Amino acid sequence: MPLPADPSSGGPGHFSGYSSPIPVTRARLGHAIASEWTKIRSVRSTVWTLAVMFALVLGIGTLVALALGSQDTLELPVLSGGFFGLMFGQLCVITLGVLVITSEYSTGMIRTTLTACPSRARVLTAKAVVFFLLSFVTTLVACTLTALLHAAMVEGKRIPEYVDSELLNEESIAAGEAVASAGEWLGATVGAALYVALLGLLSLAVGTLLRSTPAAITSMLGLVLLPFVVSLFLFTESTWKVGEKLREYSVLNGLSSLFRIPMEGDATGTGWPLLGLLAAVTAAALIGAYARISTRDA
Repeated sequence: MPLPADPSSGGPGHFSGYSSPIPVTRARLGHAIASEWTKIRSVRSTVWTLAVMFALVLGIGTLVALALGSQDTLELPVLSGGFFGLMFGQLCVITLGVLVITSEYSTGMIRTTLTACPSRARVLTAKAVVFFLLSFVTTLVACTLTALLHAAMVEGKRIPEYVDSELLNEESIAAGEAVASAGEWLGATVGAALYVALLGLLSLAVGTLLRSTPAAITSMLGLVLLPFVVSLFLFTESTWKVGEKLREYSVLNGLSSLFRIPMEGDATGTGWPLLGLLAAVTAAALIGAYARISTRDA
């Protein structure tokens, strides 16, 4: 049977090529980031988890500020009270970091994600960038508001003579009253936000490695809480040094050191070296996560 003629060519059997009116663009990292941002902000668990974190940091921080503000003297650094709320708030960021990846494995959504973006490394990079920035900005806002609250209610109080001078900054010693230095502001806001955001990123990497929400959350909670708790039982002469090191390099001590109230180690420590150690551990976990997601099926 002869083929129908194509009016555009004037001859039988000739078909013209189809040209789509929709512009075709090559997928890039920016497209993956936009997709992950749409997913993470549209999921109800993201809003609730970050809202609880914000409420814990600001709520407990307010209670501590009220308690310290009711006293005539101050025995702690001005901004140190922000640690107590963030100690609990960080658990929300850890949980969300795990859920960002494991929720897709549990529901099978990861297959759709990898079909839309076959580059698995790009998918993980997009998730890491979006989650890190979201958790950093949210934590930074909460910590900054808490620090401003403490500065308004606590700064200027008299320092007792018996307080260890190693806990005080030069400004407080010179003025004879509690004053927050620039370094303390940086540690209690930017440093603390970086520390918690890195913990969340580490949780994302662990979730990618384990692909199980309960296993990943349990592992991260063990990493955060277990070293410090175990160290409390190592008080004999033969195990005391081990317990001391566990406390010194624990996650809780790294975070408290940024608020200038270290639980172990140098009393003048700032927490930045432990922040660098956490960054190195997170980088190593992410390398393993990239290898895992690239070599294993969804």
